[in-house]
Amino acid sequence: LVRVQELGETRLVTLCAMCYNTLARSSRFVGADPERLERINAFMDEEADYRGGVEVLHLLQLLRDEVGFEEIEAKVKKPLAGVRVAPYYGCMLLRPREVGIDAPDSPEVLEALFSALGAEPLDFPQKAECCGAYQTVSDPEIVRERVREIVSAARRAGAELIATSCPLCQFNLETHQSVAHHPSPITVVYFTQLLALALGVPEDKLGFAGLKFDPRPLLSERELV
Repeated sequence: LVRVQELGETRLVTLCAMCYNTLARSSRFVGADPERLERINAFMDEEADYRGGVEVLHLLQLLRDEVGFEEIEAKVKKPLAGVRVAPYYGCMLLRPREVGIDAPDSPEVLEALFSALGAEPLDFPQKAECCGAYQTVSDPEIVRERVREIVSAARRAGAELIATSCPLCQFNLETHQSVAHHPSPITVVYFTQLLALALGVPEDKLGFAGLKFDPRPLLSERELV
């Protein structure tokens, strides 16, 4: 937040759900209590003082509220027609409520985006549940069980892909499917990869090669890559 202030800017846009959550809560935390901010500035004596007032946004908020999904739909070059996507929010985009970018129990922003891209977004009950987060280090069995429930629910809904905005969710959903040696794992992509694909970004720029489960065979069947 201090770096943004030093650049003379008042807004910060993040792509990562956990980064968004941490930064947005921190901004609210100090913005609501000038005395607390003064104490923090005194403690961080080697840093410039933070004056507050930096607005933290997630990219999905910017796309929804300022660009508009109709505008995005008008720029789609490769509609993701027939691709069945399970939007996975996890917890960091939605909770706590004061920083959530959508309704915590019934979010729709990813569904609206994927519809604008021509894909078929699928609703499933675990889309806003936690993947286990950093317990993947301390208690991987808990995370493995969480992932099993999330992926099984997405599979029952008919998903061909799971899309998220959180690198930790993406890591957990991929890694623990791999550890379980599921015969037909579901590829987990970032929502930005699908957005870029639909907007015509070349395949070699999409980062699909870095995923554990390659979505390109599926996308090739749909003549998208």
